[in-house]
Order: sequence, then C-alpha cells, then structure tokens
Amino acid sequence: MNWTPLNITVRVGCRLVYGTSVPTPALFVLKPRLEGRVLVMQERLSFGIGQPAYEFQDSHGNITYRSTLMPGSNEINHDALVAVSSLPDSREMMWPVQSVGQLPYELLRYTLPSRYCDSDKLLDLAWNQFGQIAHGLPRVQAICDWVHQNIEYRYMSGRSDLSASEVIGRRYGVCRDFAHAAIALCRAFNLPARYVTGHLPDIACLDSGSPMDFHAYCEVYLGGEWLTFDPRFNTRRIGRVKVAHGADAVDGAFATIYGEAKLTYFQVWCYQVDPREVSVGSPIDLSKRMDNQMTVRVV
Repeated sequence: MNWTPLNITVRVGCRLVYGTSVPTPALFVLKPRLEGRVLVMQERLSFGIGQPAYEFQDSHGNITYRSTLMPGSNEINHDALVAVSSLPDSREMMWPVQSVGQLPYELLRYTLPSRYCDSDKLLDLAWNQFGQIAHGLPRVQAICDWVHQNIEYRYMSGRSDLSASEVIGRRYGVCRDFAHAAIALCRAFNLPARYVTGHLPDIACLDSGSPMDFHAYCEVYLGGEWLTFDPRFNTRRIGRVKVAHGADAVDGAFATIYGEAKLTYFQVWCYQVDPREVSVGSPIDLSKRMDNQMTVRVV
C-alpha cells in the first residue's frame, strides 16, 4: 500500500445504555482497529458502573472488552479523534489474483460458508449471474453492482436472523444485509471475503438523513491486498474507520450480551472536525462538522 498523508480528522464514538436486573456478562467491540490508513489521535472509553473491563484480541484480531453489566443502568461511552486519508478506497492490486490453492492458509476460512454468508446456497445464482465475468476485480465489482441494484435499502428493516440467501430472496435490507449478500456471492467463487463494521463519515458526499449509526461493508482479498467494497453505497468513499472484521456479523457485533439486558439508549457519531476546535469529551455538536458537502476540506 502506498504511503498517503493522514490529513483529515474524523470524530467517531457512541453512547450505549443498558438496563439489567442481574449481573450480566458482556463483550464490547468499539475501538478502531490500529491498521491501514488511520491514526487514533485521542480516545476515551468508559464502562460506567459495570465491573472492570479486560481487553483482549479475538480470533480475528479485533480489540474486545470483556465486562459485566450490573443491576440498574449501565452506560458505555466511546469517543475518539482519528486521522484518516483524504484519498478514497483503494483499488490498487499488488499482484495477480491468487487461486484458492495459492492462498495463505489463514485466509481460507474467509472462503467458506458461514452463519450469515451461506454461499453454498447461492452457487447456482452466482455462476449463472457472474460466471462469464473475468475472475478478480471485474467479477467482484459486478457482484457489488448487482447487489446495489437488486436489493432495496430500507432503514430499520434489519433482522438478526437473516442470511445472505434470505436477503437476496426478499430483495431489501440494511447495510449488513448488503455486505452479507456480496460476501456470500464472492465466496461462491472461492474469493476470500470478510465482513467489516465501523464508521463512515459523509466526506465528499451528502448526509442521507438517517440517524448516524455503525456501518457495515466488506473486504475482498485480491492480488495480495484486502480491498474495500461497499455494496450499500457502491462508490469509493473517504475516511472509513474500521472497528472490526470477521466471517460475518457475528464477529462484527459492537456488543454481545450473555443474558437479559435491554438497550435503552443508543447514539453513534461520525463526522469530520477541525482538531483545533474539537477534543474528545467535547459536546457532540454537529454544527462543527466539516463534511456533509461535495468538496473535501483539509485543515
């Protein structure tokens, strides 16, 4: 990957409030992964009245916190300023596409069906629709084009039990559904593909109007690089901040609760700021956002 200046600052974070009547174990994946074209400049993470949180890396390398929600209201806060590049998602391939027999062994799990990416049920569709398209980048882009054009985005339509084949069958969903569908279709051709969740600011584009939320997309291993694809928007975007990746949404959940705890408040923020005017812990003030316009502002 070529060096690029990290010349834009994005503020990302969330406030989660859970209520429970008994001590409830929980895992949280909220901090940005320290990889790629990002640099965490400031960061704060707190778990309220819960028991002390212990950090570890899961099997996909995601920064995970293990804690216990205590009876009553539990507030989890994350806030960070992250430096990102003003360049859009890369499409640069270092080498030709490798066959499955040449792939590094640690990537083979991303070629297999998983709970939400049931590629084994989509083989006929995949080969009938994309079998005549050149393997590699052209085929992956064709898959993303098809998902974008054939699945309707419906805000708040997501369900935690839907697999890729079911999403394709009903033809609508949310960003995680778009990602699962594209991943499953890529895996039908033995292309390693993984689910990604994180933050996506509106740099060089306009806000869609929906409340800010975590965003799901995918990465496909092509020519020695994990390249980013986003079938929900289907365009190369600027300023992504990855939080987690894995086989599917099971590995990308921001919270995994082992018991009965109710999410009573949910707020996510992701917007470009001037680091000379905004710090971690400052009030969330969208009047200070520098994105939500068609030009890229660098300060």
